[in-house]
Amino acid sequence: MERKNAWEKYPADKREKLMRFGENYRQFISGCKTERECVTKFAKMAQNAGFTKLDEIISSGETLKPGDKVCSVIMGKSMALYIIGEEPMENGMNILGAHIDSPRLDLKQNPLYEDTGLAMLDTHYYGGVKKYQWVTLPLALHGVFVKKDGTIVPVSIGDKPGDPVFGVSDLLIHLADDQLQKKANKVVEGENLDILIGSIPVSEKKDEKGEAIKDRVKAGILRILEKEYQISEDDFISAEIEAVPAGEARDYGFDRSMIMGYGHDDRVCAYPSFMAMMDLDVIPKRTSVCLLVDKEEIGSVGATGMHSRFFENMTAEVLNAAGQYSELTLRRALANSKVLSSDVSAAFDPNYPEVSEKKNSAYFGEGLVFNKYTGSRGKSGSNDANAEYVGHLRDILERNHVSFQTSELGRVDQGGGGTIAYILANYGMEVIDSGVAVLNMHAPWEIISKVDLYEAYLGYKVFLKEA
Repeated sequence: MERKNAWEKYPADKREKLMRFGENYRQFISGCKTERECVTKFAKMAQNAGFTKLDEIISSGETLKPGDKVCSVIMGKSMALYIIGEEPMENGMNILGAHIDSPRLDLKQNPLYEDTGLAMLDTHYYGGVKKYQWVTLPLALHGVFVKKDGTIVPVSIGDKPGDPVFGVSDLLIHLADDQLQKKANKVVEGENLDILIGSIPVSEKKDEKGEAIKDRVKAGILRILEKEYQISEDDFISAEIEAVPAGEARDYGFDRSMIMGYGHDDRVCAYPSFMAMMDLDVIPKRTSVCLLVDKEEIGSVGATGMHSRFFENMTAEVLNAAGQYSELTLRRALANSKVLSSDVSAAFDPNYPEVSEKKNSAYFGEGLVFNKYTGSRGKSGSNDANAEYVGHLRDILERNHVSFQTSELGRVDQGGGGTIAYILANYGMEVIDSGVAVLNMHAPWEIISKVDLYEAYLGYKVFLKEA
């Protein structure tokens, strides 16, 4: 089965909206490199678009009615947005679910040390990464320090003009004979991903008590942190600092048809999902939901991951504020819902054709990708969407001229992967994986097609209106 290249729908004189959407997204991922930064940005945009905080609805006792917009943030790292539909919520919701965390290097809680006159930060990688890809790159530090009194100190160093950058060193080729004999997963070990951050010792050799300063370079770094951020070494204990690739996302290719950036997985699905909610221009029949979650890359665990019950609890609060709550109504609302679990798919790479099966691969330029099932090998760990649901989605997308394709994640015995789909399916929802094809997935710099991004946005809008 062949599908047309989606670019053919957009001749040169009809690409303005598509390219503008791509540019807005490029700016978004350039400025939002952590889940906290994504939530902060989205929450502000939602407020400007007329969404009210759920806490304010609860405290005021206001009754939600069709067309009302409400949102809630969970610990600054996940969020959900609702647009109340015309039908009772027990009939089900149309849900767009995506994750906003990405692979990276996290600082350990006791990270700062000095070795041979160099100040270093000890890291622990987060998510599935090829560790050798993270050396010799300019890195930025993003995150928060939280002081004992609860004061939150945001940090973003390495992406602003004039900022210094940081990095992980690699072994020079002249001394790398032993290293090059190792398997790729051992070429760089996790404990060797320490970040170099300074090398100038403080001028004095004794402290205020007259005792010798042991680590004078480390002391110099601590003075900078104290001066610039009022941060002490102990404050690392209650910090969440992420090392991410420094620099903006960039247009990719002579024709500027693609975007290279950090964190396409899965912000390339989160952004069009969120924008589909912002641009919904009618009161939907069914309540529309956009669910943006943390921790997917490490198994959707924790209070901000999809395995948490925050979404179930939040939906109960929305039902209550709409005057519709009962335990049975909540169960029906969840079970009758339809979901697009929006996560990226592996784009076919002509450099590595051996890992893909061409008839069932995702391709740049062919639109929104549907994975009926993910998992690995014998569909282990997979949500396998019902054929009836797939047929329903085909109908609404084709009637609205949205370009889409179907895919598997590589050859059957090659590997595999998963998303939040199976977790939502536990409620009895109709769920399928959908998203945008990505090259270099989980690398520091990933690549997507602008037309696939735009078709995802169009498809998500249609889903909210008609699913």
